[in-house]
Amino acid sequence: MAIFKGAGVAIVTPMKANGDVNFEKFQELIEFQIKEGVDCIVVCGTTGEASTLTHEEHLETIKFCVDVVAGRVPVIAGSGSNCTETAIYLSTEAEKYGVDGLLLVTPYYNKATQNGLYKHFKAIADSVKVPILLYNVPGRTGCNLAPETIVKLCTEVDNIVGIKEASGNIAQIAKMMALANGKVDLYSGNDDQIIPLMSLGGLGVISVLANVAPKQTHDICQAFLDGDAMGACKLQLEAMELCNALFCEVNPIPVKMALNLMGMEAGTLRMPLTDMEETNIPKLEKAMKNYGLI
Repeated sequence: MAIFKGAGVAIVTPMKANGDVNFEKFQELIEFQIKEGVDCIVVCGTTGEASTLTHEEHLETIKFCVDVVAGRVPVIAGSGSNCTETAIYLSTEAEKYGVDGLLLVTPYYNKATQNGLYKHFKAIADSVKVPILLYNVPGRTGCNLAPETIVKLCTEVDNIVGIKEASGNIAQIAKMMALANGKVDLYSGNDDQIIPLMSLGGLGVISVLANVAPKQTHDICQAFLDGDAMGACKLQLEAMELCNALFCEVNPIPVKMALNLMGMEAGTLRMPLTDMEETNIPKLEKAMKNYGLI
């Protein structure tokens, strides 16, 4: 049984002007997502600025999300690290809070071998019982998880069930799904490739776009799941201008600006990320207006 099908939001972590986590606004964002029909909330991922949260903030944010959601949709917690022991610590603590799953990014900077990656993920999985999604995003980590390694992990480790694929390499993803024999739950990690990956057997997306357009992102996935491939493709293409605008600077800079433009008060970013360049804001505003968000 998959953790979820459809649109999972890689939710932002709103910040106060002084850089503290704004839990009041975080609750508002969670309620907005649930009201608009998102299928899953993924907390403390890349979009949630987990890399600049302290361990205490990271875990407090996960617990707060689980408590607010209160079982209405699945909650998946980002608990990966480039240190295996740190990832085990974050994962075991998150499991105690009642998360429905964990998202484990490939170790960044270390550049582990495929054997090292296998041992890293297996060690974390052996420390918990909840289902785990791997997260392949070599553009950020400098580390690519090979199709054979993904399939081996999903086949040999009971609670590693799938992957968020953000490599952008359709050929590599197709190879993985050909090897998978139905044993890998695939989610797109790129909003501009939701339907291409679902056409290869994917179950949905873990999405930045869903922060500002949860219903629309859900509808893209649901149309495909309902068998309306052409309708799903049309919805995907309609979202492309906004998808591109949301990545005109490194994520989550544009999506936090987009939420602020919608009056959601997502706040500022933590260094080394900085506010969006003034020259890019008109492009984002235009895409949001064309998509009917502002």
